[in-house]
Amino acid sequence: MQTLKHFSQAALCVLALACAAGAQANQLEDIQKKGEITIGVDISAPPYGMVDENAKQTGFDIDAARLLAESLGVKLVVVPVTGPTRVQFLRTKKVDAIMASFSITEERKKVIDFSDPYGVVPVVVGGPASEKIEGPRDLSGKAIAVTRGTTSDKIITDSTKDVPDVTIVRYQDDATTNTAVMTGQQKYIVAASSVLPEIKKTSPNTDIAFKYTAVSFPMGVGIRQNEPEFKARVNEWVAANLKNGKLNGIYQKYFFGQSLPEEMLK
Repeated sequence: MQTLKHFSQAALCVLALACAAGAQANQLEDIQKKGEITIGVDISAPPYGMVDENAKQTGFDIDAARLLAESLGVKLVVVPVTGPTRVQFLRTKKVDAIMASFSITEERKKVIDFSDPYGVVPVVVGGPASEKIEGPRDLSGKAIAVTRGTTSDKIITDSTKDVPDVTIVRYQDDATTNTAVMTGQQKYIVAASSVLPEIKKTSPNTDIAFKYTAVSFPMGVGIRQNEPEFKARVNEWVAANLKNGKLNGIYQKYFFGQSLPEEMLK
């Protein structure tokens, strides 16, 4: 009888834990109940996120976030984030999701989850137009600007670890990184492909040109782990809006007419 009693108590504990887990894993229902979704967007990373001349938030991720909120039938609340704070804001529940040129990596998937890809982030190296830079080996003796904690940071760190005399200068956000290049503090930069045209647009006299593509990453909506209903709903939104062309239309709007990769659209 004592053994049976202990077994029953253990079973009740397991059931209670299961119920608690089920209650926690219902973020979709919580979002729908409160009638709004908070999404972290880096508004200092054009054209993914930026502020226009009328002080209005705009960009690929802003428009995509509006499209997601509309699909869920809730109000969108944008919370500004930076590269280093994206994971932190998500895990501490300051936001429901992250849409901030958030490339999907195995390292990040250890602590958060991602939706299926809804866009891409090509990471490129830029430098003076006259310099011949075709790969990491050519960066020997160079100082390179990068935003701390981003995919660009990881890529340039990994690809130059065996290259002598490379100095990686890390800045806290994209705006500061870009300013360092525009003011001549740094001649080289590693960033999303969209950054180079934006630098030239803002500062036409800056001597910066495309050198090579370091890597191209799919990006997803960052969500917390163990949220199966919310993840499934976001994936439905991704699939539907890739198929109907809305996400590609937004991408073309902000990326000079470029289309998303054909394999994504299929």
